[in-house]
Amino acid sequence: MSVTTTGPVIVESDNGLVTITLARPEAANALDTALKEALLDAVRAVAADSAARAVLLRADGKHFCVGQDLAEHVEALGVGADSAMGTIAEHYNPLITALAALQIPVVAAVNGACVGAGFGLALAADIRVAAENASFATAFTGIGLASDSGLSHALVRSLGASHAMGLLMLGDKVSAEQAQEWGLVHRRVPADQLDDTARALAARLAAGPTAAFRAVKDLVRHGAPDLPGALERERAVQEELGATDDHRAAVTAFLAKSTPVFTGR
Repeated sequence: MSVTTTGPVIVESDNGLVTITLARPEAANALDTALKEALLDAVRAVAADSAARAVLLRADGKHFCVGQDLAEHVEALGVGADSAMGTIAEHYNPLITALAALQIPVVAAVNGACVGAGFGLALAADIRVAAENASFATAFTGIGLASDSGLSHALVRSLGASHAMGLLMLGDKVSAEQAQEWGLVHRRVPADQLDDTARALAARLAAGPTAAFRAVKDLVRHGAPDLPGALERERAVQEELGATDDHRAAVTAFLAKSTPVFTGR
């Protein structure tokens, strides 16, 4: 296992699984400039790493991420609104874009508060595992703002316009139980089982058929708006995957009643 620490972010790599940890627990992993820049660097490094096959995004401490560091934000407002809001174009937009564009599966392990831009980070992952003590909120209108970090897009896609509008306007907390019922999280587990469960799931994905996962991400995130279009995209993807070593080896293993070994080719 290799471990790299860059400021408030810890990156561990082990057998194709890259674990990115937000490590600013004393501030509930509030996103100050140092954390945003280190996180963006980590995600870009994963995108450039051909050995990376899955990502686990997690956080140290009691909370996943409470969003923008408001103390830093107030200081920036003292300089001017342009200075304060410039972080959206400089940090949040590139970060969410880079995370969502990863060609490998991304699992988010969410504990405690997941608020504002922290919520946006979690929704940029492909699969979310939440601790029973987790809660989700947008919180932007409470400070006179609307939304950033892709929340308006992600919430509408996940929940529909009505739920998205309610969450963004009212800013109410959503419990882990409610989030699971609505489909915002894939799995809900006791808090003391979160890390083990999320890591096992991410490791399973890291050992899986990388090309197939990449195709699934593309089909789900950028699917055609109508059935004929979706059918054609699926046909093209299946033809491509049918020629991979992973597919041939897996079918052979299935017929031999053995466990397939995926190589990502």
